[in-house]
Amino acid sequence: MRSLTHHPVLRRATASAALVVGTILAVTAVPLGAAAGTPATGSTQSASTSAAPKLTNLAHLNFLLDTVPLLPDVAGHTTYRQSAEPTARAPWVYADRQADGTFTRVGGGPITDAAKGWYAQGAFDADDISRAAVVYLRDWAQNRTPTSKQAAYDLLRSLTYLQTSSGPNAGNVVLWQQSDGTLNPSAIPVEVPDPSDSAESFWLARTVWALGEGYAGFRASDPAFASFLQQRMTLALGALDRQSLAAYGRTDVANGVRVPSWLLVGSASATSEAVLGLSAYVKAAPGDRTASTALSRYSEGIARLASGGIGQWPFGALLPEANSPTFWHAWGGMEPAALSTAATVLRRSDFQRIAAADTAQFTAQLLATGGPVNGWTPTPADQTQIAYGVDSRVQGLLAVADATGAAGLTQLAGVQAAWYFGANPAGAPVYDPTTGVCVDGIGGDGIVNRNCGAESVIHTELSMLALDAHPAVAKIATALTSTTATDGLTVAEAESGTFTGSAAIVTPPSAWTGSANWSGGAYVQAKSGDTVTITIPATTGPVSILPIANLGSGSGRTDWTVASGGKKVSLGSSDNARPARQGIAPTTVFLLPQTLRGTANPGTTTLTATVHGSVQLDAVLVQPVVSHLGLAGAGTALDVYVNGTDRQTRRQLADHGSVVVTRFDRYGRQLGSPTRTGGNAAIAIEAGGFTTVTPR
Repeated sequence: MRSLTHHPVLRRATASAALVVGTILAVTAVPLGAAAGTPATGSTQSASTSAAPKLTNLAHLNFLLDTVPLLPDVAGHTTYRQSAEPTARAPWVYADRQADGTFTRVGGGPITDAAKGWYAQGAFDADDISRAAVVYLRDWAQNRTPTSKQAAYDLLRSLTYLQTSSGPNAGNVVLWQQSDGTLNPSAIPVEVPDPSDSAESFWLARTVWALGEGYAGFRASDPAFASFLQQRMTLALGALDRQSLAAYGRTDVANGVRVPSWLLVGSASATSEAVLGLSAYVKAAPGDRTASTALSRYSEGIARLASGGIGQWPFGALLPEANSPTFWHAWGGMEPAALSTAATVLRRSDFQRIAAADTAQFTAQLLATGGPVNGWTPTPADQTQIAYGVDSRVQGLLAVADATGAAGLTQLAGVQAAWYFGANPAGAPVYDPTTGVCVDGIGGDGIVNRNCGAESVIHTELSMLALDAHPAVAKIATALTSTTATDGLTVAEAESGTFTGSAAIVTPPSAWTGSANWSGGAYVQAKSGDTVTITIPATTGPVSILPIANLGSGSGRTDWTVASGGKKVSLGSSDNARPARQGIAPTTVFLLPQTLRGTANPGTTTLTATVHGSVQLDAVLVQPVVSHLGLAGAGTALDVYVNGTDRQTRRQLADHGSVVVTRFDRYGRQLGSPTRTGGNAAIAIEAGGFTTVTPR
């Protein structure tokens, strides 16, 4: 089981400029408005020639592409028409923004041989080659762009060269490649597996994604190439059959939670990207029983990581890692998109409902809490936001909306995609459709990383292709350019409270437990008779309280009260421990939020915990009964009100003039027709659903 804190995808996704620059190999930089290559036919057109300009612009991704030699006589590494076409193309992994606004292409890690241009990792990697191929395949399918067809062809040839074609590791994939074509199976720092083709991996999952969409794309126009891609899909499936799929039907336990044993590298994130490719492939080749079986089994595994529900953390989300029931991350969050797409191919309505719950319930709460941050662990800890996480939400929302007709999910997709155009923590646009330039992320402090590497531009352009295919959603996204309100989950630390008895603050050596974080880096150790009084943010409406204690240690219960009208009012009790087997979890520490049965009234500022037994109390999550997200743009606005309970509730609006109110249920389906009302009306929000309010 790989370490969550050292996951190569996470490390690259959150890399700062200081991490990736090292000693820069000189590669010609290009101005923002003149990226190498001709922009695709689907690129942005000027307003004077089109009433609805395209948002997709592949110019920056084109700039990242470089010619890569396909070296002969490398054991186990061949590709399509290698002798006749001895080169292909691949994207450089990073692009560092220079002071003049141009970019320099950069490889991974420090330079190890300047004469050869070698990096400790490499110039190109299978992760980005595969996903770049998906971008060009989708642009070719959607916009019929001839240059995108050629780019997809080149990238798929490059990718399949990295796939090991013979020997005990056949079907697996080498991750890194130098700019002269040399493979680097063992990069520095070491990444698991090492060598990178010695076992299944995220990059094998993404190879399956590209092969599946590649076969579907080329099947009619180039049957010979499609046949080659089909052979390589068979090779990949053979590798998966002898690895993760060999465990189908078995389960493991993680902190007492039973989880499937057959997810690819134990991750629903990795598995979901393979499922996207398998869905495309099985739809194009329905007679391939091996692929159909793999699709069904992997989809079942993803579905089994659905967790929580209305008012219960994580609110219906599909969790990404089998070994941690207390960790969700936005990056790699294609689970709802993959499960919904597979549900359509497999005709599995149960899968579709699970994907809908993730998108309508969890995603609505996520947006009201501030958006797709890199980690809920289980509190929203890593506040970084990147295009990979944003795109994952957009893809999931639109996949379920397209499959089910849930109109509310198209609204949420527009809200999420507005991140690119200014409705984000930085309050600034992070994508320029006239150049195709994006950013590598927004830090928790709101500072924008203005570099624009392969992963970032790939997922940005996948979002733009989706928006161009959904003009009504694009209209919402581009109109909403600022965030006016976020009133979702907040955190109150136990260690910031006041104590009686022997209660004391404990600071562990590391906040990271292996599968979660001690919120704030500390907790309170308390025993029977001790009290902990915690100050919570001032509330304007009723709130639910979700205490977080280490359920892997302690005994008994903790009672929770608030002061109301001069009296103590009980909110209920939380467990101090839950006897459970650690199993595959990295640690016995189990920081699962528990929802108290009562809600605290508006104006509540403190909670008191009275301990019976012993407890390691970390924090409390405060969830408004009705969370609120507000966005605005020139002459427009959109407010989303999210009900975190299993019963209908109402919310009094401020007086902002006449508005249009639309209600959606817990699966994002519209209820009745929109209604027009005065801006100070009381609106209804369905149980587990959400309501939108727009100016009339």
